[in-house]
Amino acid sequence: MREAKIIRSHQREFDCVLVDSKEIIKATALGNLLKKGETLVVGDHVMVDQIEETQEYVIKQMLERKNEIFRILVRESKKKVTASNCDYLVILSSVHKPKFKRGIIDRFLVRAYQWGLRPIVVFNKMDKYNEDQMDIEYEVERLHFLGIETFEISALKPDYKPRYLEKGLEDFKRTLKGSTAIFVGQSGVGKSQTITALSDGEVELKTKKVGRAGKGSHTTTWSEIVDCGDFYLIDSPGIRSFSLDDIDPEELIRYFPDLEKVALKCEFMDCNHYPDNRGCQFYTPEYDIEESEDGLIYHSRLESYHLFFDEISSTPFWKKKKKYN
Repeated sequence: MREAKIIRSHQREFDCVLVDSKEIIKATALGNLLKKGETLVVGDHVMVDQIEETQEYVIKQMLERKNEIFRILVRESKKKVTASNCDYLVILSSVHKPKFKRGIIDRFLVRAYQWGLRPIVVFNKMDKYNEDQMDIEYEVERLHFLGIETFEISALKPDYKPRYLEKGLEDFKRTLKGSTAIFVGQSGVGKSQTITALSDGEVELKTKKVGRAGKGSHTTTWSEIVDCGDFYLIDSPGIRSFSLDDIDPEELIRYFPDLEKVALKCEFMDCNHYPDNRGCQFYTPEYDIEESEDGLIYHSRLESYHLFFDEISSTPFWKKKKKYN
């Protein structure tokens, strides 16, 4: 048997790349391969065997996943896995049309921490950066505080040299080399152009015509991995919002690891981290907004946490569930 990686799925038939030879093959999954409710997804590593009589490949075994890209189907109490074995969640942000939104980055970071991926933030369209519209230095400081790498690019101008950050397109390429990455971002931030720039023009993602609002619409789906030469890409559809409503509000703090370590020091376990909460650690001198840069960053993150918590709490989590006998 030989090890292979699934790069495209068609119900029970899969396109796979053999790990040892990089040859692309088609393989069929055996009916009894998976446990009830499980499915094979792009990114899965499997063991395949070739049938001597027909020379066709069959998938005999799925290897253990290091992580899963998933959503919780709350009403059915099920986890829907859409991809696996990914290294990076690349959050692409625009500084010009659409304008930069800090909350969108924090929203994607929740998923990165939930899925166990290393987040990267890329600022695109930096040739049109306007310091009156955003403070790039503060946004980068905030992300570096969380241990997140940042890059400065202009996808339509591959020769653009970084002016505000230390790392640009070539550094981004080196970071992605040998990895599998998911690219996410608002529609219109330039995902397709960024992929084209990273692959030196060899890969062009198919997009529909940009509409009046200036937002492109991807035709790709989660069921395909794109070979970009030095790295693999799992592309997500262009989206305007990124709902977190499948997350239990009580678990949300886990996906803000920087806040969780502070919250553990609060006097009461049910603290919701507002100023009028007695014994809340966030309102002690150590985390005062006026006293330290760290305090300012913690409270900017706390603002996102409260926003998301209120959003996903608007309908009680137990009401989202539907029991099946």
